[in-house]
Amino acid sequence: MTTARAGTREEALRLLNTNEVAVVELDYEAGWQDAVELGRLGQKAGIRVKFRSQEHVAVQSLDALNAGLSRPKLTFRQRNLYCQFDLDALPAGELDRLEAKAATLGDYILSGYLMQDADARWDR
Repeated sequence: MTTARAGTREEALRLLNTNEVAVVELDYEAGWQDAVELGRLGQKAGIRVKFRSQEHVAVQSLDALNAGLSRPKLTFRQRNLYCQFDLDALPAGELDRLEAKAATLGDYILSGYLMQDADARWDR
C-alpha cells in the first residue's frame, strides 16, 4: 500500500473509496477544514488521512536549489528549503535573488544545520 496525494476534496473522496492506498495526504489549502471529516471516513476504510501545511526539503547543492525553484510547484505547502551547502560562499546578491524567487513561491531558504527531518530531497 502507498501514500497518495489529493489536490482536492473530490480527489480525496475518490481515493478513500479505493483499496489501493494506505494514506491520503490532503495537499490543498482548505484541506485542514476537511481533515477531520475525511479522517473519519478514512478510518472506516482503514485509510489514514493527513494534512500538512509545510514540507521540509534537503537541498544538496546550488544547482539543485536553482533547478528546484525553476520547476513548477505542485503543492500549496510552504517548502522549507534546507541548504546542505555553504550559503556564505555564494556570490554577492545571489542569496538575495534566490530568497526573492523562493518567497514568490511561498517558500523559505534556510541553513542546512536547522533541518531535523526531511520530507523530500533535491539532488539536481
